[in-house]
Amino acid sequence: MQEVKSLTDMSGDKDHDIAGAVAAAFDWWREAGVDCDFLIDPVDWLAVPERAHAPQIDAPPPLRAEFAGTDPVVRMAPEPARFGADLPADLAAFEAWWLAEPSLDGGRSDRRVPPRGPAGAEVMVLVTEPEAEDEERLLSGVQGRLLDAMLKAMGFAPDEAYVATALPRHTPLADWPALTAQGLGAVLARHVRLAAPKRLIVLGGNILPLFGNDLPNSAQSLREFNHEGLSLPLLPGPDLAALLARPRGKARVWQQWLELTGQEQS
Repeated sequence: MQEVKSLTDMSGDKDHDIAGAVAAAFDWWREAGVDCDFLIDPVDWLAVPERAHAPQIDAPPPLRAEFAGTDPVVRMAPEPARFGADLPADLAAFEAWWLAEPSLDGGRSDRRVPPRGPAGAEVMVLVTEPEAEDEERLLSGVQGRLLDAMLKAMGFAPDEAYVATALPRHTPLADWPALTAQGLGAVLARHVRLAAPKRLIVLGGNILPLFGNDLPNSAQSLREFNHEGLSLPLLPGPDLAALLARPRGKARVWQQWLELTGQEQS
């Protein structure tokens, strides 16, 4: 009778192919009809599996005597600080406040740019924000050159207009709903009243909603600014970046200016 070696015995045989022996063993059982695992005990396949026991959670310690019978304290998140609880009453004080007030920009005061131009100007231009490269002079880049050209066509030297921004510094991706809720519209309304222009040009789709106006659908029909007891003609339009990208917008703004000033297009 031929001796059958175990895998342990064959492991010492340098000339024996262990992998071949394992494969041969599997082939032997497969030819014998054993190619699956079998369970002797019956299994109820339709039985609902038992739920795992929930972990034991220790009961909370009893209240200390001094707190027994009292309601738990609910700590509410503080409301966001509102801008300008006590806004300045003259333009010089407002411009200084605009450059230093912490609540306007989450405590930041760097890279803010002041407005420019005289009070009581024939026209005030309110744009969204300073340009990224602005330092001492507001709108010192390509947007400012476009605005200067627009003002010249309207009959004004660049320094004859009062130019201001809705944000004190260049702020990409500003949170406009939060700014509206915090009362930035009241700050801008005060700014316009203190600057006291004869006409107001608002360039930027995010600005008029600060005053409570629904934009952009109603922007083209809005023709008056009525806030803080001041009423004056208003010209709304796209921001300067959009006017640079889409020249057709310039023609629309120009037509609105002619209508606002009662001029006929030549």
